[in-house]
Amino acid sequence: MDPLLLLTPLLLALVAVRIGLPPLIGYLTAGFALFGAGIDALDFLNPVADLGVLLLLFAIGLKLDLNSLTKREVWGTATTHMLIIVFVCSLLIKALALLGLGLFDQLSNPQILTLGFALSFSSTVFAIKTLEESGDLQSLYGRTAIGILIMQDIFAVVYLTISKGVWPSPWALVLLALPLARPLLFRIMKSSGHGEMLVLFGLVMALVPGAALFDAVGLKPDLGALLMGILLAGHAKSSELSKSLFLFKELFLVAFFLTIGQQGIPSLEEITTALALLTLLPLKLLLFVGLLLLFRLRLRTSFMSALTLGNFSEFGLIVMTAAIATGGLEATWLRVIALMVAFSFLIAAPLGRLSQGIYQWLLPRLSHWQRHPLHPEDQPIHIGQPKILIFGMGRIGSAAYDSLDMAHQGQVMGIDHKQEIIERHKSEGRRAVLGDGTDSDFWDKLVPSSSIDLIVLAMPSHQGNLHTAELLFNSDYKGKVTAIVRYPDEEEALIDMGVHSVYNIYQAAGTGLADQILETLPASLKSNPSL
Repeated sequence: MDPLLLLTPLLLALVAVRIGLPPLIGYLTAGFALFGAGIDALDFLNPVADLGVLLLLFAIGLKLDLNSLTKREVWGTATTHMLIIVFVCSLLIKALALLGLGLFDQLSNPQILTLGFALSFSSTVFAIKTLEESGDLQSLYGRTAIGILIMQDIFAVVYLTISKGVWPSPWALVLLALPLARPLLFRIMKSSGHGEMLVLFGLVMALVPGAALFDAVGLKPDLGALLMGILLAGHAKSSELSKSLFLFKELFLVAFFLTIGQQGIPSLEEITTALALLTLLPLKLLLFVGLLLLFRLRLRTSFMSALTLGNFSEFGLIVMTAAIATGGLEATWLRVIALMVAFSFLIAAPLGRLSQGIYQWLLPRLSHWQRHPLHPEDQPIHIGQPKILIFGMGRIGSAAYDSLDMAHQGQVMGIDHKQEIIERHKSEGRRAVLGDGTDSDFWDKLVPSSSIDLIVLAMPSHQGNLHTAELLFNSDYKGKVTAIVRYPDEEEALIDMGVHSVYNIYQAAGTGLADQILETLPASLKSNPSL
């Protein structure tokens, strides 16, 4: 393997981060740079990239609630959006073809429909990475976006099956019996420990009964990995398994972004064609906003979901590859779509960083488009008059709640954006409500409560804690704020923001252990000054 395959993406990712862009922009640039330097590494990169995508979908399945796919705002938006985008994009491309512009004048009507279909997809890889980095994977807008993406994946599977002209093997019916193996798989998962065996178990599940088995019966391997993740969801160790596979998935996905640039250096005509198609991106984004508002989601939820989906997809490349393989399109269109996908990522990445500012600008202009009554999960939240708020009710937030509630009984309120966590805490007697601390509208509802003296930011995402602190200090809140951190640079960022105190969770764990040890020591040892 050429060392430049590792060195180039690392250096360009560091440059991207230095100028305030996400590292994936560096990976995309590295793919084009490597190909331009004469390094064609697709034979090596494609299997690694495929592995990254399979692990990504397997991880989604581990966290997926199937009920989310049955919600109107998910299947209704996904279906309506795809039909409208395919129709409108096809009309616009047909107009460009009639004008004889660029590569468009060579397209027939079936080819135009195929191209319109490829443009309708949003990137699962990009969206999941964005949601994971912001800590919003389980937020309402995050769950809605993921549900829409999975519906799009299902549409892609149907298209690819039809385009091959070969139906799945009759043996595919055997896959319907896979749920019967769930108890056995759960026992194996429980016996896999917490180290490399658990990671190996996850890899085997994603790649063998998932990808390989589905591929063997003529179904898409990606679908197999997703369904195997869903099959294992709900086990006590599914979250731990997802976290164990996280770094492997992230590393392998670097290869995915490199492969986009490895499609070849485009000609000037291909670049102008890609830029022309890129002008359809605002239409795609605005249509998502409009449809989600139609299903009674708030403006912020609709906007953030649309922004997550406001890009073009790797599935577009897969659709184009299938069309080229059957002679439906010229090979030059693969480079056009690859370049268009890369451009859409270059636009979407900084927009994601600026999302809160853009939303605040849009709010007074578009808030009247919200339909009432709002979606049940998007209703205003009433928290009463607590003195202490804890954002993030995981293990750390729960422990903080219990300790603070002992001293301030009935005056502590926990807040989390995961419905299942809120229900568990309520069943255990804690006061907790569903909410998202990074949602500026949510903070607007809390600010008028002058009873709040202390806010604890215990969310697992540093970016989530940082953004919540920023929203808080831009409000009229005058009380104290404390937050958790993992690393020294995170501590500096929060202190600079104005947070009054921060606690390193690793250091605090050591201090807590020492306190517990001292409590169990005999009185004679406690009084020994040498200890």
